[in-house]
Formats: sequence, structure tokens, C-alpha cells
Amino acid sequence: MEKQLELYDITIIGGGPVGLFTAFYSGMREMKTKIIEFLPFLGGKVPYFYPEKIIRDVGGIPHVSGEKFTENLIEQAKTFDPEIVLGEQVTEMEKLEDGTFLLTSKSGARHHTKTVVLATGYGTLKSVKLTIPGAELFEDSNLHYSIRKLESYRDKHVLISGGGNSAVDWANELEPIAAKVSLVYRKSAFTGFESNVTRMMNSSVDVFNPYELTELEGKDGRIASAFIRQVEDGSIHQIPVDAVIVNHGFQIDLGSIAGWGLTMKQGSIQVDESMHTSIPGIFAVGDIASYSGKLQLIAGGFNEGPIAVNHAKLHISPKDELETIYSTNYAPLTEKYE
Repeated sequence: MEKQLELYDITIIGGGPVGLFTAFYSGMREMKTKIIEFLPFLGGKVPYFYPEKIIRDVGGIPHVSGEKFTENLIEQAKTFDPEIVLGEQVTEMEKLEDGTFLLTSKSGARHHTKTVVLATGYGTLKSVKLTIPGAELFEDSNLHYSIRKLESYRDKHVLISGGGNSAVDWANELEPIAAKVSLVYRKSAFTGFESNVTRMMNSSVDVFNPYELTELEGKDGRIASAFIRQVEDGSIHQIPVDAVIVNHGFQIDLGSIAGWGLTMKQGSIQVDESMHTSIPGIFAVGDIASYSGKLQLIAGGFNEGPIAVNHAKLHISPKDELETIYSTNYAPLTEKYE
């Protein structure tokens, strides 16, 4: 072990929303905290894929954009000055004789920590690409797999391919902005939230299901029209478009963490009620964690983070009594914001 390696109480792998809130709570517990994020920025997939998507399922926040939500989380996470490492992917884990962990990144950088919290989401996410021949030729023009700015679609004819939450949400968000929104989905029943599907079906969005996108016709390097096929009778329909948005889900890659010896089930890490994985001292929270009764919401992850931190602290000092703390009367916070 190199002498220059600092020992941290808790190292959080993943700087998305759940990892950020976990870091804040870890600071409240006066734990020496490090965040390691694979991307060159904090916030995870929210600021990258959904900067303008409105988030409404966090208590006390009626509505907030993904971008603003991320800004607030980053500010909150930095309250107690955690060490933040960006652009680094942890690949190896070694449990040392004293029970601490040595983490090694792809670049060879090493990190020493007493406990680990995995807040990686589903790992590295890549949008599932269209398999239509030649589709990649339009990726630099008007074929998109995420929406950065809603305003860029104003008064345009937009075709969305997909039937999950993202596709339905974007259809609803674009409907009052675009000149026309069409949505094509290969199945008869949508998988998005019922209320959002109902809103879409009662709007001006042209819904084609069960249909699938089969061909893109280009002009001057841009998609000019899309061809969709009725799944049941095979009939073809042509739609003039200014932009095509594809929401076919993500390819999930947990990377080398999947080989650490953790108990896994269908790509997720199994945890107990304390967010403990099968390796003592390693916890998992957020999308990557799996247990009975899991709530697949950011708000659920915000509950899991503090649970993991509390039990990480007990793992370090099992004989200490863990008192309940509240931000409303926590002296370091109340004094800071007086």
C-alpha cells in the first residue's frame, strides 16, 4: 500500500442523483467521503439525456427540470466538501487483510477506503440504435437518441419511435411546441405510465401502433421522410419529418464490477434491508440495487443512500450507538446558513 494513499471512510462509485444525495448524508454523518464518477461531469444520465425533462416525483418539489434538479443536487452534495474524482472508471476491487478496500481504476489510479457504496445506476448506458441500414448517416443531422433542447424542435414535424416512458413523455412535452408530433410503436399496448399514455392519446399526437419504423429517406444529408409498417397487415405509411427521435431503451453494461463476486440477479446487485451486498463493507443503492419491494423512483434511491451510509458507519464502528440526525437541527448546517 502506497503511503500517499489517503484512507476514506466511504467511497461512492457513481455521481448521479442517488450518489450525490448519499454523499451529502455521508457528510452529515461526518464520514470522510469520496465520489468517483466515470463521466467527466456529475449528475449521471439526467443532465445528459434529460436536461429539460420535468421531474415531478420527488416530495416537496412540484416540478423541476432535470438540469436544475442536477444543479441543486451537486450544490447539496458539496456541502461537506467530499473528494470528487471525475472521468475515472473503477474496474478492480481488492479487500485487504485489515478489512479495508483498495479500488483501482482503468487508468491505474488507486483509492483506499473503509467502505464502498455502489451508486452506478445500471452502469454505462448506451442508447439502443436503429438497425435500419444507413440510419447512422443521419446521426449528425436530424436523427436523435436524446433531446437536449426542446426549443430546437419548435414548429417542426417530429417522429418519435418507442412506447416506453421516455418516448411517451417526449411526445407530451413536444406536442405544444412542434408543428406536428407522430409516435410509432411496434406493440399494441404502451409500457409508459398510464396517466402519461392517456394524456398523449387525448392530445394532437398522431399515434401509430402497432407500427414499426422500417426506412428513412434522406435529402441533402437529412431525413426528409420516414416509412412505417403496420405490424399486422404489412401496409406501409410514409410520414414527412424534420426530425426523428428514437427511444428504444439502453444497452446496460455494469463493466468489471459484475465480476467482483457480488450476488447478482438479472443484471442487478442483490442487497438486504441495510443495502448491504453479499460482500461485507460494500453497499449498493439506486437503480443497480435489487430487493423485495424496491421503489423504482429517484425518491426511493434518496431513501436507500442514507440507509447505506448509516450501516457503513456501523460497519466501521460496530460498537458505537448510531443516533438519528436531522438537517433541521444539525449544528454544522444551521450555523453555516445563519
